[in-house]
Amino acid sequence: MRAILNAMPKQSRALDESFFATPKRKAPPHAFVLDALAEASPVTRPMFGCTAVYVKEKIVFALREKPASPADNGVWIATTAEHHASLRREFPNMRSIGVLGKGGLTGWQLLASDAPDFEIAALRACELVLARDPRTGKVPTPKRKRSTAGRGPR
Repeated sequence: MRAILNAMPKQSRALDESFFATPKRKAPPHAFVLDALAEASPVTRPMFGCTAVYVKEKIVFALREKPASPADNGVWIATTAEHHASLRREFPNMRSIGVLGKGGLTGWQLLASDAPDFEIAALRACELVLARDPRTGKVPTPKRKRSTAGRGPR
């Protein structure tokens, strides 16, 4: 392959090499959260325009920063409704996420990036994750496999 590329004009070679290059991922928002979780070896994955953060088998956070719709920017905590009250005592500025539905109660809660205590609260949430606090994180339901029944040969 290298011999073929070397035989090509430089302009053509640059185009061919760029074709095989892997796209660079944009840095996740609120990267200090990943630094705080480093000892737990967090893994990130894109999720609905956010960055999902996993520790072992649990999704623990989603990191969001969208200038076009800033109301729900910050650190989304994966939790359940039964834990909202106790978490709200630790995070007085925590609230439900607006983009997830009007008035609907979800397990996700938001530490908003425009709150005065955002960084302190986000770091405290990281401490809870590292301590394996049962109020943080959810094991995602496994994806259903697509059925191939009724499909013709491919």
